[in-house]
Amino acid sequence: MTLTIREKASSDIVATGEPGEKARIFEGNWYFEPDVVNMEHLKVTNRIYTCPYKGQCFWIDYDGPDGSAQNVGWVYRNPKSGYEFIKDRIGFYSRSSAQLLAEKE
Repeated sequence: MTLTIREKASSDIVATGEPGEKARIFEGNWYFEPDVVNMEHLKVTNRIYTCPYKGQCFWIDYDGPDGSAQNVGWVYRNPKSGYEFIKDRIGFYSRSSAQLLAEKE
């Protein structure tokens, strides 16, 4: 099985990976190693969310040729103890959004 995030308008791949190798399913969301994420239309912001368990993450916005959307992804730079496995991985929702498609193949 491969997890893939695509831009809706162009079908360009934003992130793709096999679970256990370059991707991980955790709490129903998909976390990708940074080297398999195309950041061309993604921007890590200064906006934060604080999870009581995992710690503080930074929201990632999408800004592509056919539109933009806030909070399409996130990244934990310094997660709390026990959650180090998501450190610096780019998280995405496992459901499609206005600008991105989530696919399990």
